[in-house]
Amino acid sequence: MLVLTRKKHEAIQIGEEIEVKILGIEGDQVKLGIDAPKSVDVHRKEIYLEIQNQNNEALGATSDLLSLLNQQNKG
Repeated sequence: MLVLTRKKHEAIQIGEEIEVKILGIEGDQVKLGIDAPKSVDVHRKEIYLEIQNQNNEALGATSDLLSLLNQQNKG
């Protein structure tokens, strides 16, 4: 893991298209601004994990449905 120290209004650059800027610091919270192409999904980690969980659940339900349909077609 790369660890960087930045001050308010400083930024880091990720590749050519993504910039993360420190907009403010209040107590133990840091406000970030992220400039990225629309094709790049940017989520808070807990939201990203929930999306992944929901996708996995949907995939499991689809897989179960396909197995049931395959069983019906064979019988």
